[in-house]
Amino acid sequence: MASIASTAPRSDRAPAGDLEHDAASIHTSNGNVELHNDEKVKDPNIVEFDGPEDPENPLNWTPAKKFTAIAIISFLTFLSPLASTIIAPATEDVLKEFGSTSETLGAFVTSVYLLGYVAGPLVIAPLSEMYGRSIVYQVCTTLFFVFSLAGAVANSLNTLLAFRFLAGLAGACPVTIGAGSIADMVSKENRGGAMAAWALGPMFGPSIGPIAGGYLTPVKGWRWMFWVLAMLTGVSALLTLLLQESYPYIVLKRKTARLQKETGNPELRSALDTGKSTREFFIFSILRPLKMLIGSPVVFLIALYGSITYSYLYLCFTTFPRVFRGQYEFSQSQVGLVYLGIAVGSLVGLIICWALLDRMVASLTKRNGGEPRPEYRLPTVAIGALLVPAGLFLYGWTAEHKAHWFLPILGTGLLGAGMVIGYMASLTYLVDTYTVYAASVSASIVVLRSLMGALLPLAGNSMYNALGVGWGTSVLGFIAVAFIPAPLLLYIYGARIREIRLFGVVF
Repeated sequence: MASIASTAPRSDRAPAGDLEHDAASIHTSNGNVELHNDEKVKDPNIVEFDGPEDPENPLNWTPAKKFTAIAIISFLTFLSPLASTIIAPATEDVLKEFGSTSETLGAFVTSVYLLGYVAGPLVIAPLSEMYGRSIVYQVCTTLFFVFSLAGAVANSLNTLLAFRFLAGLAGACPVTIGAGSIADMVSKENRGGAMAAWALGPMFGPSIGPIAGGYLTPVKGWRWMFWVLAMLTGVSALLTLLLQESYPYIVLKRKTARLQKETGNPELRSALDTGKSTREFFIFSILRPLKMLIGSPVVFLIALYGSITYSYLYLCFTTFPRVFRGQYEFSQSQVGLVYLGIAVGSLVGLIICWALLDRMVASLTKRNGGEPRPEYRLPTVAIGALLVPAGLFLYGWTAEHKAHWFLPILGTGLLGAGMVIGYMASLTYLVDTYTVYAASVSASIVVLRSLMGALLPLAGNSMYNALGVGWGTSVLGFIAVAFIPAPLLLYIYGARIREIRLFGVVF
């Protein structure tokens, strides 16, 4: 039986000592062959890919097949965050229909969706590692469609909040495992561009949502936002049927089952088989995102930074009506257009990532003796770390002094660009570091940033009432300034810090 040394070409393996290396060596503890050493004699009962050009290996899929898969996943990843914010401009209408005047409850109508993002990844990530990416996409997108329909016919505020939460729970799927899907299909050298294309969804979707909601609500009412979402998710549910399995663990598991049947040899086993039962594997996997968040200083620091900047985005979304309707006397539709500042900034940030991420890695690799390191992604993070506080200060003080409306919108554009650059480059850094557990590391980030994104906006109006827009936003800016040195410290010491496991945690 033909085989190769691992489930990915040698150029896509992580440095020795990290999780990908550990996964590649998983059978040595059982006395089996070392998968990462081509020179060792192979166990004939170990099922691997048939050479480095095996078309079953998702890394060897044709460009058209990869493009189709990434395009579908990117559309799903655009639609889910769009649903999170589309209701933001209509909160007054929702509260009026259900007889409430609470500003905090109005913000919660938007942010409760993100609480679904907190719970969903903890289940979605391990399920994708147990049963594969494609089936999880299909089930979650179908549930997303159902809960969007339910939101359109909700007859009470509590019911609407419940369906918003459940929609967020299902909608967390592409945001959680999308990066893992790309890691399955795209080699490390070319991953930055593909990640930038995928990130168009989580970065651009939240900005487009309020624009659509701002125009749709006055014309058709807030319930039509959910009808439109249901139509779009219905189409996306059909598109997921085109997705083929990309997770190497599942691909080899299915190949092993096929060969066992064809050869009548029950001793055959996948090269990535952990030997755990389904129950053991699920329990171990469901805890992995939290273990990575708690046990790895690198994951925690990146997740904390991403969650803070992400919460700033949702704070802006929930307080724009206060600033632009209250201080600038914009109409509801005009307030919707204000979100274009973040949208355009996000697009600019995405272009910068697309242009720099892979080129920066190639340049630094060549300059440092040809040995690639995940830390070569971090100089791009530093650009985003500078733009975020600059955008916050510009937005806060120009709005405080009622300067021309273009200036605070420009500030939100800088915030959007900085957030996208920082998020994209740092996530790609973690995916490069923990490739085999890309879904779990993505889940750990989504959990923390969604929790912050859901809770901080609830305090936004109270903070602005106490401090004003200028100083209130400046507090956020000062916190962002404190994170500016982080990319430099990780660039210098990241390789050492990645080896640290706090509290004896094992992934």
